[in-house]
Amino acid sequence: MRKLLMTVCATATIVATMAFAQMPPMAPTKIGDSAKGKVLTNDNGMTLYVFDKDSGGKSACNGPCAGNWPPLKVAAGAMAMGDYGMITRDDGSKQWTYKGRPLYTWKKDKKPGDITGDGFLNGAWRIARP
Repeated sequence: MRKLLMTVCATATIVATMAFAQMPPMAPTKIGDSAKGKVLTNDNGMTLYVFDKDSGGKSACNGPCAGNWPPLKVAAGAMAMGDYGMITRDDGSKQWTYKGRPLYTWKKDKKPGDITGDGFLNGAWRIARP
């Protein structure tokens, strides 16, 4: 009986592991609503932005800029998928990109749906759209 129970437990563990391994990876963003339509958001529902001065797979927003425009950081073990990629920032951390564009939040947005950063710096900061 003990041998049968151990076999059943081992089989259940293998099946559960295989099912987990086959689960599709989760996108690092969600889609939210704003006064200007659909936007990409972080897990907390805060609007994400792109910066027109970013280029060549590199963020132009570092130091004090990143304090105002926090980058959407990549969690350890996360993997790029589909339209989502990653860049390495100047400080060595990883940041999510969407269709090659680094993603940021804006510190002055206070609640989901806020889009106060849209058009900032003569239009260089824009809402990230799905």
